[in-house]
Amino acid sequence: MSAKPRRVVGARKAKAGPARKRNTDKREAILAAALDEFSERGFEATRLDDVAKRAGVAKGTIYLYFRDKESLFQELVRSMLTPVIGNIEALGEADIPMSVLAPQLVELFVREIFETRRKDVIRLILAEGRRFPKIAEFYYREVLARIIVAMRKLLQRAAERGEVPTALVDFPQIIAAPGLVAIIWSGLFERFEPLDVRAMMKAHVAMLFAPRRTA
Repeated sequence: MSAKPRRVVGARKAKAGPARKRNTDKREAILAAALDEFSERGFEATRLDDVAKRAGVAKGTIYLYFRDKESLFQELVRSMLTPVIGNIEALGEADIPMSVLAPQLVELFVREIFETRRKDVIRLILAEGRRFPKIAEFYYREVLARIIVAMRKLLQRAAERGEVPTALVDFPQIIAAPGLVAIIWSGLFERFEPLDVRAMMKAHVAMLFAPRRTA
């Protein structure tokens, strides 16, 4: 008698595995379709009907995973950028010279953001954030605020070692400036003048973190 429930539980677990995978696949398909729609149409013009059609699901299926268009957009930002933020936070905890760390930051940006669809998410924020303050607030809270904290820790240690000016600790945005230029440039001017993003960012960090001469 006692063996019977164990078989039933085992059968339920066996069935639950494929069901979870189907749910995960549908959710990922919706997020991928949402990225395409938001990128092509912008936040305001994107309709959940079009997202559903592109994802190959019924519109009602979207509501099983996301409350509305805004929550779908927020989850798109979170799912795509959180892994990169974790890497940046880990680098922020590393107590190593900037001459070693700076090239890693360049490669992280180029490989994990600029050469992926993540740059499309950032471009969306730049384009839509002013008209939709809640989107900008969410992006700042979930992404920028965490990056700024990590970079300030990193720069504070570097300043204490005399590797960077102390003023840079107050303005970590300077570190990210060429990345934003690259994303904007690629969307507007790439066809006129291709930009070597990796080389530009290496030049930027070389100027920022070059050995400082003492008087």
